[in-house]
Amino acid sequence: MSKKQKPLWERGYNGHVYWLAKKKLGKVTLHSDKDAKHKYTWEAAGRAGGGDDLDKAKRAVEAAVAMADKQLDLFS
Repeated sequence: MSKKQKPLWERGYNGHVYWLAKKKLGKVTLHSDKDAKHKYTWEAAGRAGGGDDLDKAKRAVEAAVAMADKQLDLFS
């Protein structure tokens, strides 16, 4: 009986990190600069973006990771 591990969010110093075991899948960073275009920026699976809502930024990371998992590798 094998259990498939699920990724989880861990709160960090200036944001949140999305982990699967010891592998970092993505992150959301809070910007303290008032002149920044977005309050949060996110990075995952070679993609990046920004937004003003933490939940939306987390969902964007999760979506990018899910798409990267399903997308075929171009160079294999």
